[in-house]
Parts: sequence; structure tokens; C-alpha cells
Amino acid sequence: MKDTPKTAWNPRRLDMRAFAQAAASLQAEEPLSAFPRVQAETALDDGASPAPVRWLAQGEMRPAASGGSPDVWLHLQADAQVPLTCQRCLAPVETPVSVDRWFRFVADEATAEAQDDDCEEDLLALEPRPDLHDVLEDELLMELPLVPMHETCPVPVSMRSDDPEEAAAEVAPRKNPFAELAKLKK
Repeated sequence: MKDTPKTAWNPRRLDMRAFAQAAASLQAEEPLSAFPRVQAETALDDGASPAPVRWLAQGEMRPAASGGSPDVWLHLQADAQVPLTCQRCLAPVETPVSVDRWFRFVADEATAEAQDDDCEEDLLALEPRPDLHDVLEDELLMELPLVPMHETCPVPVSMRSDDPEEAAAEVAPRKNPFAELAKLKK
């Protein structure tokens, strides 16, 4: 992990105000296993080692919109190749995931909740000190596709069921439910 000279920043308990005042940055390349909730969504073979997650966090102070003291901001960027299961052919598919988000920090959770409906940016609380890995993992999870699929599957995809009951149901003619109602009407 690289950090701003003269200061070691702890991404697990980051003092965001000091980080932003120093206009500091952190960047790292970490294994996907460092993000267990994302890894739980993957289609990893035993012993497979996916590409690392590359991320960058930059702090910044910006003038407040209301004219008060400057606001604390965090710019978070990340890139990863996450192996997911193709929902069409059920084979692994390398899915690019990219995060590029800005967060404005406010004093506490109550303030964040009060201001959340009235602002466009994402709000986080300064206290308790945020865990940058948890924030990054949340963002990576939100960027995962709901239905991962290959553009073109590497194997032919069968569009039929091998279930004999289901196959028999497809062959049998369907009854018209309105025909039964017509009989009752007579």
C-alpha cells in the first residue's frame, strides 16, 4: 500500500478529516480474498487466484455550499476482474467491475440521515471512523451485475429441459380455461 509521505494512514480506521486536510491519497493492489463478501459471490475453482483489486482513495477539502467550514470529501476508485457464473451457460465469466465514486462526510450518522434526501452526493459519517475496506467492498458489491453473462457463451447452450415431466407437459395440449367457464354458463 502506498501512502502520502510522512504520514501512515490506516484504511481500517481512517481519520477522514486529517486525510482530506492533508489532501492525502492511498492506493493498493490487494487480492480478492481481502474482500470476503465479494469473494463469496465469485465462481472460483479451488486453488484459482483471480486478478487483484486495484484501488485509489483521495481526500479533499471543498468549500461548503452553505458557506460554513469546508466539507470533507473522498474520491474512491477501484478496478477488478471478478469471476462470476454465467447465468446462460453456467460457466465462469470474467466480469470487469469498476468503481468511481465521491463521498461527502458529515459529523455523524444522524446528520447523514437528515441530509440524505436533500442532496445528490453520497454521505458518510466522520464518526465512527470509517473502514475504507468496508466502503470499497460495499461499492464493489453494488457494481456486480444482477445477471452475469458472456457476450457469446464458449459452449453451446441447451434451451430445453432434461426433466421428463416438464417435456411431457410441453407436448400435451393446453386446455383453454375460458372453455371450462363457458360450460358453466350453459
